[in-house]
Amino acid sequence: QVQLVESGGGLVQPGGSLRLSCAASGTIFSFNTMAWYRQAPGEEREFIAIITSGSSTNYADSVKGRFTISRDNAKNTVYLQMNSLKPEDTAVYYCRAQEGGKYYWGQGTQVTVSA
Repeated sequence: QVQLVESGGGLVQPGGSLRLSCAASGTIFSFNTMAWYRQAPGEEREFIAIITSGSSTNYADSVKGRFTISRDNAKNTVYLQMNSLKPEDTAVYYCRAQEGGKYYWGQGTQVTVSA
């Protein structure tokens, strides 16, 4: 059973930075892709960033140039470095792993950007 555990969320001022981590119970190299999504109150969950097993990446336009997704296969962990944070980045951030036709989600970590 795959388990994903996010951490690193918290309260940060506008313009600040946070690094989120997603630790997987399995070997992340076996996952086709790993991605980050977020969901703000009253909004639908939205795609943020994705990284393939070959380390190709793609980002939502709203975070391009500010967020960076990376992976450490030795630690079975995927990261989301978030810089230049804005109040509109406030949301619960979720990690997702894809293995073939199966998708696994973490429980989420809250990020609040406020002065």
